[in-house]
Amino acid sequence: MGLMGSSPSIKTPKPTAYYLWVGVFFLIIFGLASALYYATLKIDYVWRWYRIPQYFIYLDHVEIISQIQGTVEAMTPKEDQILVEVREGDEAETYAVPKDGLRVEEGDFIYPGDVLGSYSKWRVGILMKGLWLTLKVSVIAILFGVIIGLFAGLARISKNPAAKWLAITYIELIRGSPLLVQIFIWYFVLGTLINTIMGQQGISQVRPLWFGVAALASFAGAYVAEIVRAGIQSIHRGQTEASRSLGMTYVQSMIHVILPQALRRILPPLAGQFISLIKDSSLLGIIAIRELSKATREVVTTSLQPFELWFLCALLYLFLTFTLSMLLQYLERRHLVT
Repeated sequence: MGLMGSSPSIKTPKPTAYYLWVGVFFLIIFGLASALYYATLKIDYVWRWYRIPQYFIYLDHVEIISQIQGTVEAMTPKEDQILVEVREGDEAETYAVPKDGLRVEEGDFIYPGDVLGSYSKWRVGILMKGLWLTLKVSVIAILFGVIIGLFAGLARISKNPAAKWLAITYIELIRGSPLLVQIFIWYFVLGTLINTIMGQQGISQVRPLWFGVAALASFAGAYVAEIVRAGIQSIHRGQTEASRSLGMTYVQSMIHVILPQALRRILPPLAGQFISLIKDSSLLGIIAIRELSKATREVVTTSLQPFELWFLCALLYLFLTFTLSMLLQYLERRHLVT
């Protein structure tokens, strides 16, 4: 009697050596962790992991302080607050104080700096802010880098000598100099010139964040351009000739025929470039941008917890890069599946 449907695949049992080497792997990891712990005991280091959560989110105790000297003239209830009016002659100020945190009564004499009340509020910690800024900068730089790289890559293979030579000049200049130097040029040279001119015209100045984004985007764009060029040139010329014979223009052929095929080939190297960009964003701390690594340095300076915080910083970068890697692998599978 025949069986309907396909028979389930039979899994081949793994050899004993496989499980032996798995055990060796975990043994090595355990040995490295034990060696690190033993080293910290030798230098008399105290691990304080319990202090780490406050750098992500913490409960802040906020005090409402009087800015003037005077007497509490009136206390007016308003929902869950009390409006406290402090008056001295013609000068008066009103403060909204939560009922539960009120510390003064009507008729009290107040000096500048006296606490009228207090309340508690959850706030985002410095590491969470740094993580968010790293993610924000990386995403924006990746988007602009892809746009720059796409146009530069197309110009690189263009028959127009001006476009081709400009693309080659841009790619070689960017790839031939360190990112750190480029960040300095964007911030200290171009940034100074741009903000000086904008200040003379009465226009608000550009924040350092955007010069950092520009440095990362232009840096990534040069590498993306070479990836795009290689991807396009890997498609057989017959594809272009066939599309042109059907009446397509060069632009239509590139958009509808060549680029969709090239995308499948350039996704893996693009993934590596984007992951590198996230890690390269740590250099922006040198121009006063408080991304993750700079935030970690500041916390280490104040808390004297280098081991916990630098391990945590590495794990946070790993979280960002691993998440991006999984996303790009998903997109790669979607485009490679026929």
